[in-house]
Amino acid sequence: MAIINKGKIFANGEQLTADKLNQVIDNATFTTSAVDNFSTKLAGEAIIVKDGGVTTAKLNDSAVTTAKITDANVTTAKIADANVTFAKLTDVIDDDTMATASATKLATSESIKAYVDSAPNFTPNTYAGGESVTLPNGLIMKFGSITSGIPAGGIQGSITFASAFPTACLYANIITDRYGNTSYENNTIEGVSTTNILYKHGMALQPNVIYWQAIGY
Repeated sequence: MAIINKGKIFANGEQLTADKLNQVIDNATFTTSAVDNFSTKLAGEAIIVKDGGVTTAKLNDSAVTTAKITDANVTTAKIADANVTFAKLTDVIDDDTMATASATKLATSESIKAYVDSAPNFTPNTYAGGESVTLPNGLIMKFGSITSGIPAGGIQGSITFASAFPTACLYANIITDRYGNTSYENNTIEGVSTTNILYKHGMALQPNVIYWQAIGY
């Protein structure tokens, strides 16, 4: 099957001239048999390559350079593909322990959340009740109230912690309450230790509740 349409058709006995030979070449065109309409197609009088004719196998590795790819052609749609994996993006890590983190690498949101949720230095993220709360820097807050065994005003009382501070108690305070009438006045801390608070209150009448707070580590 012919792939070229002749530019000049000679009749039997026709005289051959240079001009007529030039017409054969100059006026020739490709036929549709010259292309497969998948990898190539006719465009006017030329054969051009279609998208289907550009395959990975036909691209030389050295031919695809950064300069050949314009910024406008690097779109999210071109990147969001199953072939673009974390293993191929060396600047992005997927590491729940952050052991491979560096100052120049990004991390996935899943890894960051897993690290924050599991790392002990980020607790507590909730309060479930109890006397003590340990802050991220190791500082411990203890608090509570007592309703029995409260001495009269001016007499020393003691509040014993449910669990001792590991190292030291740095601060303590009490608030006396008699049926809704709270008082900070004339309440003194006589001494603190890792296990208890010694206090005196100055209420004329014995309070029904003493609220207390202690901070240590």
